[in-house]
Amino acid sequence: MRGPLSFLRQRWQQWWLARLQPTDTLTLTQRNVYILPTGPGWMLALTLLVLLVASINYQLNLGYLLTFLLAGSAVVGMHLCHGTLRGLTLHLQPPEAHFLGQSAVLDVQLSSERRSTRFGIAVAVHGSQQWAWTDVPAQGSSKVQVAFAPSHRGLHSLPLLTAETRFPLGTFRVWALWRPAAQVLVYPAPEVPTPPLPPGEPHASGIGSTHSQGMGDFEGVRAYRRGDPQQLIVWKKAAQALASGSDNLVSRDSLQMQRHELWLTPERTGLSNPEARLSRLTAWVLQADRLGLDYGLRLPGLEIAPGSGAAQRQRCLQALALA
Repeated sequence: MRGPLSFLRQRWQQWWLARLQPTDTLTLTQRNVYILPTGPGWMLALTLLVLLVASINYQLNLGYLLTFLLAGSAVVGMHLCHGTLRGLTLHLQPPEAHFLGQSAVLDVQLSSERRSTRFGIAVAVHGSQQWAWTDVPAQGSSKVQVAFAPSHRGLHSLPLLTAETRFPLGTFRVWALWRPAAQVLVYPAPEVPTPPLPPGEPHASGIGSTHSQGMGDFEGVRAYRRGDPQQLIVWKKAAQALASGSDNLVSRDSLQMQRHELWLTPERTGLSNPEARLSRLTAWVLQADRLGLDYGLRLPGLEIAPGSGAAQRQRCLQALALA
């Protein structure tokens, strides 16, 4: 059971996050940059207090000088530390889709219009200790990369990001919270090893691709002809030929390939678990694309006509991610 302190902390975080408007470009000002002393900063404050009391008690003029010199240095360091972030512009590049189990990499560009370099700036996912450090040149920009690992497939909002600096003395921590508006698409993780593709279905108009069931070998092969595209070469048979000491290559016969078409459906996976089905379909999409086949995808309420190429792969993977 949660205590009242934990409940209040959660309510405070919810209220705080509600104040942050989602945006992919954030300019840091005095309204969204915060500052507090660090552990060494509190120790310095305690040391200054002891020095001041001792100087007053023993009437030490050099003690006064040392105390106020250190205090002045700390105040100047506080001003420089806050100014390191103030005026900085953060811009998030659109994140690329990736497969479940991989880390999503976020490219953040830091831009400065100030005529001096900003040193020791770090960016990280809020709550993470994996900081990406950089210096921003005068009237220039620099890039950092931060990563996070989504726990499931689908369309994800990006996590809260933190920009921080402790330059120059490390006695103060200056930070800003950033809530990106972009989203990242996470595809299902492909099954490993990839199972053989299902057999092709007869096509009434005679257009499509065909292969035999079981080992995934292609029907309708012929001897390799000079100028044949690489996607028509049966690389599995080529590897077997090279292993036996022969250099005879074979290519798929496009005339024989026009008798069937390849449809990928959840029912043809032979699995009952919905996520396992999507994982196998993802592996089939990648394998069919790698082999240069025309393939289609059928999901409940959605049908993607047979095709090939990067656009077809993108459509199928997106459909599987959002299924």
